Amino acid sequence: MIETHLPALIALNFLAFSVIIPLFGMWRVQWSQPLAVLGGGISAILSVYGFITYVNDTPLRYFFGAWEPPIGIEFVYDGLSAFVIMVINVIAFIVLIHSGPISVKEFPRKRMAYYSVAMLMMLGFNGMVLTGDLFNLFVFLEIASLSTYALIAIGEKPAPFAAFRYLIIGTAGGTLFLLGVGFLYTVTGTLNIIDMTAMIPEFADNRAVITGTILIVTGIAIKAALFPMHGWLPDSYTFASSSSSALIAPIGTKVAAYVLFRVILYLFGIEWADLVIPLTWIIGVLASIGILYGSIMAIAQNELKRMLAYSSVSQLGYIILGLSLANPYGFIGALLHLLNHAVMKACLFMVAAHIRMKEGHSDISRFNHTYRKKYPWTMFSFSVAAISMVGLPPLAGFFSKWYLALGTIEANSWVFLTVILFSSLLNAVYFFRILEKVYMKDPFADKEIPDDQAQPDEVKPSMLWTTLTFAAALFLIGIFNVAIVAVLLNIFPA
Repeated sequence: MIETHLPALIALNFLAFSVIIPLFGMWRVQWSQPLAVLGGGISAILSVYGFITYVNDTPLRYFFGAWEPPIGIEFVYDGLSAFVIMVINVIAFIVLIHSGPISVKEFPRKRMAYYSVAMLMMLGFNGMVLTGDLFNLFVFLEIASLSTYALIAIGEKPAPFAAFRYLIIGTAGGTLFLLGVGFLYTVTGTLNIIDMTAMIPEFADNRAVITGTILIVTGIAIKAALFPMHGWLPDSYTFASSSSSALIAPIGTKVAAYVLFRVILYLFGIEWADLVIPLTWIIGVLASIGILYGSIMAIAQNELKRMLAYSSVSQLGYIILGLSLANPYGFIGALLHLLNHAVMKACLFMVAAHIRMKEGHSDISRFNHTYRKKYPWTMFSFSVAAISMVGLPPLAGFFSKWYLALGTIEANSWVFLTVILFSSLLNAVYFFRILEKVYMKDPFADKEIPDDQAQPDEVKPSMLWTTLTFAAALFLIGIFNVAIVAVLLNIFPA
């Protein structure tokens, strides 16, 4: 019975808890975070169970109300959607556990509203991944977007402005997407993705279809922060609360990248898209520029969260570059990097939260050698995630970049290969400067910091062990990358 309704249960569980949290939160506000953790945990367990059950099975098509498409609405649960659902829900569950002490310090009077909206955001993200209908994809996109705006606004003084700017840019992206869906509907007469996929080749030269394709891809690219449509991201991640950054950064843009995968690969098809317009080449070039731009801008930042925000612009470029290569190695590298970057970025933003909790800032210029003694496990987690971001073995980040590099070689895209290699050096520059400050004493410091300021002073266990979980995961993903790639090959047969 649970297998039959699994796709709906995973997503609608978040809707249920978005209602349960205010009901109990108005009575006991301190119950808000535990209830959010419970809701996230249920969906995470169902997601892992579903992935294990369906990754090698035929896709599960769930019809709401037993109404079959094109009249009814459906969720499509296949290997690709099961993989992405598992990644985002497990990471959200761990981040929600981590957020407890942060919520008490940063927004004590808004905890109930915060966690209720967080559940709505996860509903939107899950719906975007699972839906088999283009209009409902837009609906879930807007649910996720509106919730994200609210979560970003709960932060520092500039946070509402950053959220408002994201709202303006995000609304433009959603509008373009909806217009594109309208163009396709006027030609095909259906909104169901599977039905539309069968019809698209019949209208290869239709201007409405070509226009709709461009509008849809552009709208999604804005949500995915593909260069140069990334303008909303740096301020949003920087000024949002620490828990919001750690929750949104690893998940939000990954879901948008997944939608780009689904639309280009399954709806339009690589061959048709490149025959009509050089779509993969265009997004490949933009992704490459974004990789270099994000890395260079990250080097210029003194605020840790802002550095990580620009790093996200760069790292998203790797995922979309893998899609643009249009070969199995590129797809495998892109999906593996989707997993790796979600874990790495969650770990890094959680470390930034630790430093802010203890030091009251995350200004890189104020970091010093005492951090390695005061926060040994926090800085260990940061070091692991940073080295993985650079791409050194045996950590997870190396293997996704390795497969992306193989994809560029198979596609004879030597410029893209150069971008991957050079950007890894740039990653080393902005991460190793922090490691140098933390693990090496500055010989030019004006005065030596007294030893009594360098006693162990780690954050609470609930924050520490969740961060260490992500650090350990980067080792495990690297060690077991062969098994993971074997699973991904079943999703994308060569």
